[in-house]
Amino acid sequence: MPELMAIMQLGAPILRQKATWVDNTQDEYIQKLIDDLIVTVAQANGVGIAAPQVAASCRLFIVASRPNLRYPHAPVMEPTAMINPRIIAHSTEIVQGWEGCLSVPGIRGLVPRYQAVEVAYTDRHGQLQKQKLTDFVARIFQHEYDHLDGVLFVDRVENSFDMMSEDEYQKTVINHT
Repeated sequence: MPELMAIMQLGAPILRQKATWVDNTQDEYIQKLIDDLIVTVAQANGVGIAAPQVAASCRLFIVASRPNLRYPHAPVMEPTAMINPRIIAHSTEIVQGWEGCLSVPGIRGLVPRYQAVEVAYTDRHGQLQKQKLTDFVARIFQHEYDHLDGVLFVDRVENSFDMMSEDEYQKTVINHT
């Protein structure tokens, strides 16, 4: 049965480490971790979560876009496990967008990301997948991908004026869109 996992917070050393490659996607531990991550991201009102955020150093994350309290305008998609993901190609267009993180609660930041990415990853069944992602889902992928290399969204914010509290974000950005 899937379990709700504790989410590591800013300052936890594992969030700054490079995660290890997953050799056996069918390993029982990996399969359970996928189920636990899906439950955890849903419970936390997230749209993605990476294994290092639950103290598991492996190259695995979940992209699970759906409207929720934190992201009311998110598109709907099935939670997707992406193992050993990589970016194959990306657009030249870079767009700024507001991001938050379950490991950095209470803060939002304006982060530049590629508008579109072409990605490859192994799915939970061991099959290689390739996809083109755009807009918000491309942003989620890039955010979670950064976690696998020990990078947090706050590292990508270009200046401190591009950050605000979650409360202020909800009042000024969400309620005015």
